[in-house]
Amino acid sequence: MLQLFNNLFPLWAIALSLIAFLFSALFAGLTSAIVPLLAMIMFIMGLTLTEDDLLRISRDPKPVFVGVLLQFLLMPLLALLLANMLQLSNQLTAGMVLVGSCAGGTASNVICYLAKGDVALSISMTMTSTLIGVIATPLLCSFYLSETIDVDTWGLLLSILQIVLLPVLVGFACNHYFQTAVARIEPLLPTLSILMILLIIAIVVALNADRLLDVGLATMIAVVLHNLLGVTGGFYVSRLIGFDLKQSQTIAIEVGMQNSGLGVALALQFFSATAALPAALFSVWHNVSGSILASIWSRKRSSLEYILKDDSQFNAKK
Repeated sequence: MLQLFNNLFPLWAIALSLIAFLFSALFAGLTSAIVPLLAMIMFIMGLTLTEDDLLRISRDPKPVFVGVLLQFLLMPLLALLLANMLQLSNQLTAGMVLVGSCAGGTASNVICYLAKGDVALSISMTMTSTLIGVIATPLLCSFYLSETIDVDTWGLLLSILQIVLLPVLVGFACNHYFQTAVARIEPLLPTLSILMILLIIAIVVALNADRLLDVGLATMIAVVLHNLLGVTGGFYVSRLIGFDLKQSQTIAIEVGMQNSGLGVALALQFFSATAALPAALFSVWHNVSGSILASIWSRKRSSLEYILKDDSQFNAKK
């Protein structure tokens, strides 16, 4: 039952966004809950991390290194180019660059699992980009936005430390010292994360209900292209470098799917509700596109595995 709920995440995201748009008063007063919710999501992510994840990175760091590098080089640059091409306002441009400068989101791990990708690589990339993003996100925002908008780089850094790094470390420590207790609740963790992400999406949509009709179309086009170009770039660059199909698909998912919840929280804290709009739209869209992509890749991989298995059995009989 929980798995079915998790798999229908994109449907819930769209449905709740519509509800929040039509009945914005139900969610608009919950703005102060966004940061605690996001910190809780990062704590849950920390609960899923083990020492094996750290060892995995040290044993085979190249795919993780390439994927994280692509994420922090490609996504903020694409965000700025698309915002300029579509002539988005300074606040919307700030929101685009901010979400492009964020680390990978936990939803990418779920999408990777559904796509039958390299889940270990996905988790390693998410963890690594999250830790690097503590410093990279504020620096990238300052670099790309300093000419058009004031960026509180030091404030961004402190907030990310509090919202991301500290909860992840506390979650990791809890998993290390209370592994048995954590194992009991582990099946519930993805669902809890999804529920909190859905509430964050609803709050941001409610806050922007009056602005959506005015800026929604251009921003939505920018968000869709941002995600699709990130996935495409991540896939083909990693294939050119020489990674296998499963690794390349995993890197593509990780590069194209950002921690949009963090983008929402930081935009509201340092810019405006308008700047949070791209991250909110991204949160809905990248789960929809990711689920569709996961379905296609999963079916193709299952067909390929069946063909290879059938061929091996036929050759064995010969």
